[in-house]
Amino acid sequence: MPKSKRDKRVSLTQTRRKGLELKQKLIEDIRSCVDQYAHIFIFSVQNMRNNKLKDIRQEWRHSRFFFGKNKVTSVALGQTTESEYSDGLHELSKQLSGQMGLLFTNKSTDEVVKWFTTFKEPDYARSGNVAPQTVILEEGPLEGFSHSMEPQLRQLGLPTTLKRGVVTLIKEHPVCKIGDTLTPEQARILKLFGHKMADFHVTVEGVWSKKGAFKKLKSDIKPDTQTKSFTVKLKPSKVTPNDDISDDDMDDDDEGSDAT
Repeated sequence: MPKSKRDKRVSLTQTRRKGLELKQKLIEDIRSCVDQYAHIFIFSVQNMRNNKLKDIRQEWRHSRFFFGKNKVTSVALGQTTESEYSDGLHELSKQLSGQMGLLFTNKSTDEVVKWFTTFKEPDYARSGNVAPQTVILEEGPLEGFSHSMEPQLRQLGLPTTLKRGVVTLIKEHPVCKIGDTLTPEQARILKLFGHKMADFHVTVEGVWSKKGAFKKLKSDIKPDTQTKSFTVKLKPSKVTPNDDISDDDMDDDDEGSDAT
């Protein structure tokens, strides 16, 4: 009797060995970059989007980025004066936490800070973000939406109905108020109506140089938690729907990428 594929055993030992090999390769790559480049910049990312980080990597292809795997990166740099790979790196290593990464480059500090200070890409807010403004949908027909979407819109809490086959908001609807922590439904509505309220940007937090010194840097970029005191009213008749409202809308590229 042939064996079932479901009975196939997987060796955990091999899995662990492969994981260790990948970590060791990452450590070697990071240390090689320490030798190769004049500066290491540590940066944080606000409103992380992998596709936008890939765009930055392409723009800075003369340099090298590592994002994610903070614990392994910290080991590669060294966590104490005794274990650091090069003088002063343990000070850089201590800064690694959360959505932070490293940029290895031969560009000057002024060039790096200037470029990243001016780089900002608007994007859709996600659940958990703080609304920087009040957004209200005005009463009226949603002519860009197909009649088949009307039940889905109601599931999101919108006061809609069909009038002669046209999806219609029967009354004004507040999507979110300034300072609200957005729910998945609110974030989905904002994306569906094409209203971008978040900015993807990178903040340069500090720099290490071959001289063995680590220096923290100040940024002029204000965090997104600072709200703007104004209200945006979206007119339904002028809205072009953003495709659909499937559950995958808000899930693309949500996590930080592996170090590359």
